[in-house]
Amino acid sequence: MQEDAEKRLIWIGSSKRDLLCLPAPVRRFFGHALYYAQRGERHESTKVLKGFGNAGILEIIEDDAKGTYRAVYTVRFSEAVFVLHCFQKKSLSGISTSKRELDIIRNRLKMAEQVARELQVAKKKTEPT
Repeated sequence: MQEDAEKRLIWIGSSKRDLLCLPAPVRRFFGHALYYAQRGERHESTKVLKGFGNAGILEIIEDDAKGTYRAVYTVRFSEAVFVLHCFQKKSLSGISTSKRELDIIRNRLKMAEQVARELQVAKKKTEPT
């Protein structure tokens, strides 16, 4: 892949459907920040998600009058940017992500890993020998 080429964006589980349920300004903001990720950059509202070590799991955070929203994605795999989860933060205190949300992210990360492996295999089959 060329350095300036955009990576494809792959939505895991219900992440795209969940994004579409968020307010329009939040959706636009997340789309803009994900475009940065596709270009190999990091939007200023993006930070490493704690609890995943150095796994390349990042979260975009946006606030509006109704609350805080997060989109979690990974750049861990060279094949694509995988969007793992989009949700509204429900906790009234603290900034930590709930165990339920972290479990969803962990499960979807495993799914993304499987998809990345399948893409690697498919790419090898189409490469000239």
